[in-house]
Amino acid sequence: MQKRPPVIVVMGHVDHGKTTLLDHIRKTAVAAREAGGITQAIGAYEADWKGEKVTFIDTPGHEAFQNMRAYGARVADLAILIVAADDGVKPQTKEAIQTILAAKIPYVVAINKIDKNNADPNRAKSELLQNGVLLEGMGGDVSYQEISAKTGEGVPELLDLVLLAIEMEDLKSDAGAFASGFVMTSRKDPRRGNLVGIVIKNGVLHPGDAIRTATASGKVKSIEKGSGEKADSLEPCAPALIIGFDSLPQVGEEFSADPEKKFEAAAAAAESGPIDEKAMPVVLKADEAASLEALRGLVVKAAGSLPINIVEAGVGNITENDVKTADASGAMVVGFRTKVDKAADNLAQGKHVAVVTSQIIYELEKAVAERLNGANPAERRRIEILATFSAKGQEQVIGGRVVLGPVRNQEPFEVMDGDNSLGEGKILNLQSQKKDIAEAAEGTEVGMLVQSAVPVKQGNLLVFKQ
Repeated sequence: MQKRPPVIVVMGHVDHGKTTLLDHIRKTAVAAREAGGITQAIGAYEADWKGEKVTFIDTPGHEAFQNMRAYGARVADLAILIVAADDGVKPQTKEAIQTILAAKIPYVVAINKIDKNNADPNRAKSELLQNGVLLEGMGGDVSYQEISAKTGEGVPELLDLVLLAIEMEDLKSDAGAFASGFVMTSRKDPRRGNLVGIVIKNGVLHPGDAIRTATASGKVKSIEKGSGEKADSLEPCAPALIIGFDSLPQVGEEFSADPEKKFEAAAAAAESGPIDEKAMPVVLKADEAASLEALRGLVVKAAGSLPINIVEAGVGNITENDVKTADASGAMVVGFRTKVDKAADNLAQGKHVAVVTSQIIYELEKAVAERLNGANPAERRRIEILATFSAKGQEQVIGGRVVLGPVRNQEPFEVMDGDNSLGEGKILNLQSQKKDIAEAAEGTEVGMLVQSAVPVKQGNLLVFKQ
C-alpha cells in the first residue's frame, strides 16, 4: 500500500465559476474553448500544488447533467462546493449539496466572485446555512474560503484547505492490485474507434490489460494522458483516455482489470418506459455517451406533459440512416454536440424531417421546447375538414383547408374533434384544383384520399406531428 493522490470534484450551479477556478489552477484556457462558456462533459485534469499531485473533476452545472454530476461524486475523494457571492444558493447548488451528502465524501466551500461590485459573501453564507451547510464559525465544521477564480484571490488558501482535508482521509492504493476506477467519458471517434476517458483509483493499468465494466469489455490498446502523450502505464489517480473497448461503456460505470470482479451497472439517465401511441417520436444523437444521457433528460423535460417516444438513440454524427429512421416513424432528430452528414442533411430536407442541433445545451433545450410546444393542436400544422365524400373500408375521400401549413402528401396525422383525439391516419393522395401535389401551403383548399382507423367528419381537424 502506498499514498495516492486525491481526486477532487468541483460542484455548483451553472456560471458560478467552476471551470474558471480550474483554469486558474491549471493555467490553461479550457473555459475559453468551451462552447457557450460552460463545461458540457465531465473532464478530469491533473495539477500540482506544493509538490502534491491532485486530480480535479470538472462537472457541468446545467441541471440536465444531474446523473453526470452524481458520477463525478462517486469517483471523488473530496468535493469543492462553489457558490457565487453575487448569486447565492441556486437550484443546482442545492442539488450539489444533496449529491455530496449522498456520496458521503468530505467537502469544502468556495465562495466565488468576491471581486464583483454586487458580491455579498454573507448572503451566500446565510443561504448555505439555511440549506444545511454548517460553516466554521457559524455552528459547524465545514471549512470555507472566499475567492475570486477570475483574479486568483483566495485560491491558494482554498487549495491549502483541500490538502488539509485530504490528509485526514489517509488515501492509499495497492500497486500490486488489478487496476480499477471509473469511466468518465465515452464516445466513438470515426478514425480511432471507441475513446473512453477514465480515472484510475487503485492498481496500475498497462497496455495489453484486459478491461471491462458491467456493460462493455476489451483490451487496452493505448493509454493517453491529459497532455496527449502516450503512456506505458497509468497509476492512481491520473486521468487518461484509453482505446480498446469493443463497445462503449456507460459513463459512471466502474471498470476493472480483475477477471473475477462483480459489477453493478450504472443507472440509466432516463427511462423511455412503455411506448405511448400518442407520444412524440424523437431520434437522439450526441457526441458521446455522457452527452447522450443529458440529451435524454433534456428532451423529456422540454416536452413537459407531452409524452416522448425515443425511437433510437446513439453516439456519433447524424447519418442518413438516422433520417430514414425518423422519416419512417414520423420523428424529429435532436443532436447535441454532433454534426449532420451531408447526405443526411439532403435527405432530411427532401423528406421534410426536422433536425434540431446545437453545441450549447441551454440553446438546444430552448429550441427543442419551442418545437415540442408547437405540438399542441392549436399550434401544430393542421387541416380543417370542410366536406366528406365517398368511403370504402378505412379509405375516405375528403376535402379541407390548410389552416397552418405546409402539409405534405403521404404524411401521417391525428384526427382531432376539438381537444379530443379520435385516432390516427395518413394522407394517401393530396390534390389541389384536381391536380396531384406534393405539398400544400397555408390557406390552400385541398382534396385528399386518406386512410384512417376512424371516420373523418366535417369539422374535424387533421393535425400533423411536426
